[in-house]
Amino acid sequence: MLICIPDVLSKHDVADFRRIMDAEEWEDGKSTAGAQSAEVKQNDQLPPDSKVSRELGKRVVSALTANTLFISAAVPLRIFPPLFNRYVPGKFFGSHVDNCIRGDYLTGMRIRTDLSVTVFLSEPDEYDGGELVVEDTYGEHKVKLPAGHAVVYPATSLHLVTPVTRGTRYGSFFWVQSMIKDDHARRLTYDMDNALQKLVDRLGRNDDEVRKLTNIYHNLIRYWAEV
Repeated sequence: MLICIPDVLSKHDVADFRRIMDAEEWEDGKSTAGAQSAEVKQNDQLPPDSKVSRELGKRVVSALTANTLFISAAVPLRIFPPLFNRYVPGKFFGSHVDNCIRGDYLTGMRIRTDLSVTVFLSEPDEYDGGELVVEDTYGEHKVKLPAGHAVVYPATSLHLVTPVTRGTRYGSFFWVQSMIKDDHARRLTYDMDNALQKLVDRLGRNDDEVRKLTNIYHNLIRYWAEV
């Protein structure tokens, strides 16, 4: 399930992020790559344990956890501290799969990476290339979203970032451990939640059938959730 989430960050937030990031020193992105990924990873990133990276990451998490579409799609249990990367011309990230477990030594957090998240911090016309390409059972999906928008997709997917040929592509990337481990079950609850919201708009929350379906939705979450 690949879900695009609009306006996670405002244009004002994106401009502030970029101002702060441009004043920082960047390092080789290989420092957070696994053995396989390091062989195909060519980008820069903010030092993941720096004060700036942590503070910006908290702002990303705060924005996402206030976003109802993200909560519905991810049903998050734990969110890894967001990282920040930069692709200048010639940089890319070849096809890879994300590590199944991620650990943060500053907090001691360890998560199972059920979902990968990218928040775009450059407008599409600011750079050429740099598309996120995600492969699933239905083929390849190319993603290049406006600044402030996010995409959520299964961390089990092979994916890559195509070479940037002009401009600079900035982004934030991180992982989520969902309360619902199974991607198919998570898709079902997401679809049901979307349908319920449309029924609420038409019939109101106090309609008898809406109440029954809401009860079923919560019982499915209760049945599948791991906390």
